[in-house]
Amino acid sequence: MSVRILALVGSLRAGSHNRQLAEAAAKHAPAGADIQLFEGLADVPFYNEDIDVEGSVPAAAARLREAAGQADAFLLFSPEYNGTMPAVLKNAIDWLSRPYGAGAISGKPVAVVGTAFGQYGGVWAQDDVRKAAGIAGAAVLEDVKLSIPGSVTRFAETHPADDSEVATALTEVVGRLSEQVTPAAA
Repeated sequence: MSVRILALVGSLRAGSHNRQLAEAAAKHAPAGADIQLFEGLADVPFYNEDIDVEGSVPAAAARLREAAGQADAFLLFSPEYNGTMPAVLKNAIDWLSRPYGAGAISGKPVAVVGTAFGQYGGVWAQDDVRKAAGIAGAAVLEDVKLSIPGSVTRFAETHPADDSEVATALTEVVGRLSEQVTPAAA
């Protein structure tokens, strides 16, 4: 049986290099790993306990939780916006952290990767994503990292899926993430 990995991309831009990175991860996933890119993060309203009421959770948030509930693990892709993670990714983590102690992300393995224009590839943002996911209850793989600098130039004419160094690194990340899933979950 395949390990089901839900990919959440912190950039909403159609031509996002992080989205392309997620596509590359799906394309180069090792055997036994199935990566699904979640579509619709832009539609999820900002987390608010007043609207997180059983029976009336906004449809987009309910879809996110349902997809996350079916996942064995998560692969989060984060660019860096003003030195930190994008709000859309933080918002997804907030929705997935509830109900407290029993959220869809609770106890599940999470790896965080990404690319950014700067010289460090979004390291600060990705560290913030790891921190937020861990506090939300995820089993964050702190030693599984991939931060690709210079995205605007590196991927100007080459899709990340066609960059052999990136493809190899993504395959390794997905493989290590998959190893963290308990056999009963997969």
